[in-house]
Amino acid sequence: MNSSPRQFDVVVIGAGAAGLMCAAVAGQRGRSVALLDHNAQPGRKILISGGGRCNFTNLHCVPDRFLSGNPHFAKSALALYQPRHFLELVERYGIAWHEKTLGQLFCDHSSREILNMLLAECERGGVEMVLNARGIAVERHSSGFRVASSQGDFQAAALVAATGGLSIPRLGATGFGYELARQFGLGVVAPRPALVPLVMEQKAGWAALAGVSAEVVAQTGGGPRFREKMLVTHRGLSGPAVLQASSYWRAGEPLVVDFAPGTAVLGPLLQPGARRDAAALRQALRAVLPQRLAAFMAEAGAPGGWSNAALEACERGLHRWAFHPTGTEGFEKAEVTAGGVDTDGLHARTMETRAVPGLFFIGEAVDVTGHLGGFNFQWAWASAVAAGRAV
Repeated sequence: MNSSPRQFDVVVIGAGAAGLMCAAVAGQRGRSVALLDHNAQPGRKILISGGGRCNFTNLHCVPDRFLSGNPHFAKSALALYQPRHFLELVERYGIAWHEKTLGQLFCDHSSREILNMLLAECERGGVEMVLNARGIAVERHSSGFRVASSQGDFQAAALVAATGGLSIPRLGATGFGYELARQFGLGVVAPRPALVPLVMEQKAGWAALAGVSAEVVAQTGGGPRFREKMLVTHRGLSGPAVLQASSYWRAGEPLVVDFAPGTAVLGPLLQPGARRDAAALRQALRAVLPQRLAAFMAEAGAPGGWSNAALEACERGLHRWAFHPTGTEGFEKAEVTAGGVDTDGLHARTMETRAVPGLFFIGEAVDVTGHLGGFNFQWAWASAVAAGRAV
């Protein structure tokens, strides 16, 4: 490392959502901050999020919307910095927004407005942005941390790792944060793709329905039940309900789907004197499912006969249809990474590591993963503010 590194109070590694927010908060508290990123531009995942409109938070941001080895860990940061606080910042910058379903907040126009807001906040805090900082290496010294990079060497009493996860590698995602955690003796919960489409064996025949969507309830393992849209793809299953359930899915487990939540699909066939045959079955299914899906289910889920017992068994099958995914579409298609730096090694109120004073981990790098719909951004903001106020 260079013998004369540049001196700062804080070095933040990673100029994504969490890193930008943390650097801005620390800078506006009077700290001198260097924000390093190996990419040529900051906030690349912000720009593509929410279909280009950035689902920047969710009004219903409560701890049970997050998955972690310690379900209580996120409570302190989420209470410290709530959706209303970020919304106040958004409105201060005159960014028009709207609420979609289930409390999801989006920009009316472009994700770039959120990125520009964060960059302006960093500028207000005098943050020095250092892009194309490749080959980053960290050493600990008595006076703090020394960070070497292709853009020079830096020294600071506090180091914040806002390095993200492994999701969407084409945007520059790497495992650097996990390597840094292990370097300093922290545990890392095995990272895995989350909010990701599931892959199915093609022989199951579902690929013929690619493009069909329906509102369902999906659940896997011991995870929550998600009532949202499911989309059939050429490779398997996607859509919000499946993406949500995927965060809880483990290899070998079924994905259980209720195709008609709250509806007795075959009720008409069970009426006294009702017609009971394949045509009546198709008609009953078409009343609650898209036509192509109804036709498929009339074959794949046909009852073993037309008795009351057979029809009731068929009804139960429609509400507990077990898919058997062979895997996920991986980090390339995952919206976030589950797992990460073990929260047992972090202080919940500040994100500082217990064993290494001055070292912080925030955002997606930490073993806290939100549901779909703006929760992961809120975790980025909240964990960043917690660290930014502590450095």
